[in-house]
Amino acid sequence: MRIIRYLGGCKLAVALIACLLVVQAAAELALPDYTSKIVDVGIQQSGVEHAAVEEMTARTHDLVAMMLPEGDEQAFRDAYDETPEGVYRLNDQGRKGIDALDRMMALPLAAVHLSDKAPDLDLDGALRAYQADEVSKDQVIDMLDEAKEGLGAGGDSLVGQQAIAAALAEYERLGYSLSDMRMSYLVRVGLTMLGLAALGMAAAVLVSLVASRTAAKVGATLRAKLFSQVVGFSDAEIQRFSAASLITRGTNDVQLIQMVVVMLLRMVLYAPILAIGGIVMVSRTNLSMSWVIVLAVAVLGVLVAVLMKVAMPKFKVMQKLIDRVNLVSREMLTGLPVIRAFDRQPYEEERFDKASARLMRTQLFTNRVMTFMMPLMMLVMNGVSVLIVWVGGHSIDAGAIQTGDLIAFITYSMVIIMSFLMIGMISIMLPRADVAAQRVDEVLQAAPSICDPDPARARDAELAARTGGAAIAFRDVSFKYGDSSECVLEHVDFTAEPGKTTAIVGSTGSGKSTVLKLVERFYDATEGSVAIDGVDVRELSQRALRSQLGYVPQQAFLFSGTIESNVAYADEGMPPSRVKEAVGIAQAAEFVASKEEGLAYPVSQGGTNVSGGQRQRLAIARALATQARAYLFDDSFSALDYKTDAALRRELHARLSGKTVVIVAQRISTVLHADKIVVLDEGRVVGQGTHEELLRTCGEYREIAMSQLSEAELGGGGAA
Repeated sequence: MRIIRYLGGCKLAVALIACLLVVQAAAELALPDYTSKIVDVGIQQSGVEHAAVEEMTARTHDLVAMMLPEGDEQAFRDAYDETPEGVYRLNDQGRKGIDALDRMMALPLAAVHLSDKAPDLDLDGALRAYQADEVSKDQVIDMLDEAKEGLGAGGDSLVGQQAIAAALAEYERLGYSLSDMRMSYLVRVGLTMLGLAALGMAAAVLVSLVASRTAAKVGATLRAKLFSQVVGFSDAEIQRFSAASLITRGTNDVQLIQMVVVMLLRMVLYAPILAIGGIVMVSRTNLSMSWVIVLAVAVLGVLVAVLMKVAMPKFKVMQKLIDRVNLVSREMLTGLPVIRAFDRQPYEEERFDKASARLMRTQLFTNRVMTFMMPLMMLVMNGVSVLIVWVGGHSIDAGAIQTGDLIAFITYSMVIIMSFLMIGMISIMLPRADVAAQRVDEVLQAAPSICDPDPARARDAELAARTGGAAIAFRDVSFKYGDSSECVLEHVDFTAEPGKTTAIVGSTGSGKSTVLKLVERFYDATEGSVAIDGVDVRELSQRALRSQLGYVPQQAFLFSGTIESNVAYADEGMPPSRVKEAVGIAQAAEFVASKEEGLAYPVSQGGTNVSGGQRQRLAIARALATQARAYLFDDSFSALDYKTDAALRRELHARLSGKTVVIVAQRISTVLHADKIVVLDEGRVVGQGTHEELLRTCGEYREIAMSQLSEAELGGGGAA
């Protein structure tokens, strides 16, 4: 799964979480066992855990020794030391082997206890006969075996319970306070449980902390990779994914992945550990009722499978619907002035409602399906509890188990079922997160169509040391977008010479802006080549190429910040003098001076708090502030009045002498005095030359010029 791959750089954190989860599971699984001990040992047995009592009378000691096989008798005698008061006390050797001592002493001690209540069972007489060699040890042991066989299938359990009762009677006989023993045991076990609970809580808190930090790191890494990848995309990749979808993938999808990573580390890792531990504890408690748990897990598996079958297709559709809502929202917010101008608010509201309603219906369907999960799971869990109580009640009645064991079994069963429930819930969320991860991977694995050449073959050094204007040459260039069969440019061939102004004019859709995008290498030519000083732009790194160019896009865009930060966008350390010079050339000095903050005037995102002409002049200043050798203006004077346009062109001519200037324009007056004008018509060059030459030789240019200028202006006198 893709999400697991994202954890490849967090192996240490995952290992730490796994260790903490083992500690948490061990603490949690130990608590039911202690609960069982509180009921069985603390309450029912007054805190007495072992048939091997701490102290016993000499009579009890001798009777038990008589009823043990010779090997066990010696071990028993070695486990107890006689005190000066005539009482036998358990020694350290006995405490080390107390479990074995319990097994060997249980039946003899129970028999001693029963003999005190049944006068017809004369163990004291048997002891005297045994000591007088009138009765052999084998005869005594055979008598005990017959008594045990009479107890039937529950013999071992009943003997154990009677042995504890005998131990209690022995303590009472020696003057022990059973209530004090009970309270001492309950306090000791209670404190142990509190310690385990605190340990489990500390482990859970640490797991949450480490898991959250790890998931946040995964999310931050993915967002950084996405941003780095998208910044390297050409216009083709941006259009392929769409800006709205890229935003959704970088926010909603990454957030979903981050959330599932937390659950993966906290629940998916924990559930198997808890389930395996629960199964081990159940097998130790009572293996005969394990079929109940198997049945419950099978029912849960079928339930989860049905829910996944119903809900999964909708989860896959949901992310695309979120894309659609984001797309409509972005269009509405961007085009709000147009919407208001044409009074289309009701239409846009209806369009948004449709997109939102489709998403809402899909989310409601999946949520309704998922709401069935918890009630059904609780029904299964409660049904299992009832079944365990019913089966366990019969076992308690038969003496096979104790009440505390049944309580522990129910708790462990719930732990196991909850573990599989967690796995089931995650198994429903993981496919949706996998869809999000797939969408993120589509962006990360998309190969940019514009790539830098191999550094060993790059010709950056050839341009790095050059000064003055750059020669920009189009050599039989044809271009078409993507898989389109129609060429936007066909066999375009011209050169923008250093130190001169080259203008590109033509009707709308003739490919003027595409020419500049090919120079900037936002796209690569389909056929032919674009060269800077004789070097094909595809043989230059994008950084080296664009360092030679100052570019003003058709849609002037400003970033949030200040006027100064926008003009100095190419270099944060740009001297203030160069910023002021660029602002002056772009005819923005008066506008900047009118602001109280001057160059520190805050600019909102997109430059929405300045006028279109002011925004365009600041975009021009941003390009002029660079140390470029060629300046590309993509219809960058359209929002300027004629006076400002003329003043700006005069400044460009005076300040950029020696530099190459390429201007795309709709207004003939803007390009009237250009050194060369290239005329495009439906993607083809239909004329090249000066204004006067084209008026004589190019009908398309003459038609455009006559539609905009008077006879006097066509002569060149009025446009300067």
